[in-house]
Amino acid sequence: MPDTPVSNSEPAAQPAVRHLELKARLLLAFTVLLVAGSALYLLYARGVFEPIQALVLTAEDSEGVVVGMDMTFSGFPIGRVNRVELAPDGNVRILIDVAKKDAHWLRTSSVFTLTRGVVGGTNIRAFTGMLTDPPLGDGAIRPVLRGDATAELPRVIAAAKEALENIVAMTAQDAALRNTLANAQAVTDRLKGPRGAMGVLLGNDEDAGKIVAALDRANTLLARMDTLAARVDGLAVKADTQVFGQQGLVKDAQSAVRQIDGLLADTRASLKKIDAVLAEAQAVGANVRGATGDLGALRADVDANLRKIEGLVNEINRKWPFARDTEIKVP
Repeated sequence: MPDTPVSNSEPAAQPAVRHLELKARLLLAFTVLLVAGSALYLLYARGVFEPIQALVLTAEDSEGVVVGMDMTFSGFPIGRVNRVELAPDGNVRILIDVAKKDAHWLRTSSVFTLTRGVVGGTNIRAFTGMLTDPPLGDGAIRPVLRGDATAELPRVIAAAKEALENIVAMTAQDAALRNTLANAQAVTDRLKGPRGAMGVLLGNDEDAGKIVAALDRANTLLARMDTLAARVDGLAVKADTQVFGQQGLVKDAQSAVRQIDGLLADTRASLKKIDAVLAEAQAVGANVRGATGDLGALRADVDANLRKIEGLVNEINRKWPFARDTEIKVP
């Protein structure tokens, strides 16, 4: 079988890309435009093209303040440090750019602080208590209040050192606190003793014993008084039974009162009868009195007639001298 010849010919050439230079230029232009657009977007996002309002804060020093740091209001950035410069009077001027859309949070009564903590950087904060106050004007100059936590460290260390010295002085061997604690321990031991708080209050066991004896006597007296009260209660029960019971004095008194009421009723009936008899006697007396009046008138008439008869007899005797017997008998 004949050998197959091996071909050693070169591969076919690739076709050339059309307009390669133009496409490369277009790609480069697109890349440049993309980078420029990204930069413009970042600038827009950072608020470079937004209208701003200038604010100047004055401080004694600018330690920790850098260009580009934010000024926050309630935790949200509303401004950015644009420049830091030294004023002719030696103070520091911090120029801050505040966006117009956030400038309404700043009022004439707003307070600005520059705080630097022990851990972390420096912060510029704005505080507004009255949002109804007039808005802060463009280019306003306001002082900034510093709140440096590290500045208080020496005073805190000095106060802590003084406190430690006071603790050491209080815990010394001859300190008043140790004596007070020893006295308190002694009082506690006496409280645990037989007399307890009584011994602590009186100061000696003899007086405490007297108080305890007096208390015992008082308890005995109270027991006797309880017994006496029980006896008095028994006597009261007996008296109640004798006075208010079924056979008590009250029942007898009620019976006697009923009998007296009966006697009084009989007496009233008798008195009524006596009143009737007296009324009849008064009527008889009135009749007798009338008859007595009639007898008086009759007697007066008889006396008048007798006087007339006597006068007539005297007249007859005077005219009839022979008759001597002048006596007249009246029937």
